[in-house]
Amino acid sequence: MAADTSVIGYFFQAGLVVKTVMSILLIASVASWTLIIQRAWFFNQKKQEVDAFKLRFWDGGDLSRLYADIDAHPDEKSGLGAIFHAGFKAFIHCRKQGQLTLEPIQRVMQISHAKEAQELEQHLPFLASVGSIAPYVGLFGTVWGIMSSFQALGNAQQATIAMVAPGISEALVATALGLFTAIPAVLAYNRYSSRAGTLLEQYDLFQEELISLIEQQSTTSPKA
Repeated sequence: MAADTSVIGYFFQAGLVVKTVMSILLIASVASWTLIIQRAWFFNQKKQEVDAFKLRFWDGGDLSRLYADIDAHPDEKSGLGAIFHAGFKAFIHCRKQGQLTLEPIQRVMQISHAKEAQELEQHLPFLASVGSIAPYVGLFGTVWGIMSSFQALGNAQQATIAMVAPGISEALVATALGLFTAIPAVLAYNRYSSRAGTLLEQYDLFQEELISLIEQQSTTSPKA
């Protein structure tokens, strides 16, 4: 009866250590693909959120009214909305005290910016870890499988390539699974790191623009 040469067949024919390596890689692959899909949806939502907020912000309306709208809807306190809300709230507080200083306004916006950065970069270290470690895990499984095959070959009365080939094939599947797990994770990490960096640059630019507008409105009394 011919041996099963599918990946599943190799899995069941492999030794305990190689099976464990393959299982770990399979779990890591499923987890990374889940995050890849989730992060794709997340960054698309963030981009739409940024574009929508910019339209509201630059439509020429009253910033005090925009602040009141966001303050009344906590779900809008995200991304640029969160940075704007934090900065304008500090601005209103300073105006009520009769002393307008930009430092506390910039400080609270930086805190909000840092919180948004954490959200954007969430799960990216996991993808980086999978991308860097998975090939070595697969290589370990391959080396172990080849060692086992040669040990069995050494104990045989008559050594032939047909005896060692199946074991080596099973071991090499571990390397293939390691690459299959690592490559998408690395590509996703690079892609999403770039998208996070682009959004953070827009957040930085918005902070500067908001500070400039606050300076221009320093002679008016905002209505909370």
